Amino acid sequence: MLLAIDTSTQTIGLALYDGTQVLAEMHWQTKTHHTIELAPAVDELITRCNIKPVELKAIACALGPGSFTSLRIGLAFAKGLALSLRIPILGIPTFDYLVASQPLQAYPLVAVLPAGRRRLAVGWYRNEENRWRSSEEPVIMTAEDLSSLITEPTIICGEFDAEERQILGRKWKNALLASPAQCVRHPGMLAELGWTRFKAGEQDEPISLAPIYLHIAEAIPD
Repeated sequence: MLLAIDTSTQTIGLALYDGTQVLAEMHWQTKTHHTIELAPAVDELITRCNIKPVELKAIACALGPGSFTSLRIGLAFAKGLALSLRIPILGIPTFDYLVASQPLQAYPLVAVLPAGRRRLAVGWYRNEENRWRSSEEPVIMTAEDLSSLITEPTIICGEFDAEERQILGRKWKNALLASPAQCVRHPGMLAELGWTRFKAGEQDEPISLAPIYLHIAEAIPD
């Protein structure tokens, strides 16, 4: 049994996965209450599924990018649980599991997550060998900056608010905005990616595992 934990943003996601099915999945907007809500939610999830902590064999944790504080809280909790249970921990970039659930298309795809102060963490992906693969290093920029870079039909998915959706939507011929439901990060997918690594015998070192923090884009092409 694998427990997946995502606290990349103001939305928390949890899932239980046994290699055959997603037994349970939760996600909700917590605002700034990660510290208060995370542990009780994990306890509720495993209790509802009649799972005991000793039955967990691994933990998958989203590494970001995202909110600095949110990521630290989630990763610290995941590390503590993994160390106490003496089970592997596997870090998965949040963009990787977000795009893994997006339908494959010929157009490029942009994944976005809130990064605080009205900025977005932005990652670019292309369909290569029937999977989404990162084509550029992710950076932080504003919705206006991202809009200026959309010069061809491009799928945009992820977590952005109504104002940011409106800004990006102005490029209506090229900005192919995923629907709100398609933009939801599914922690079951995080669990599945973590399980694949776990079954391959991989694991990360809890002490050195760190969140993914991004730098602000220094220049935007004309």
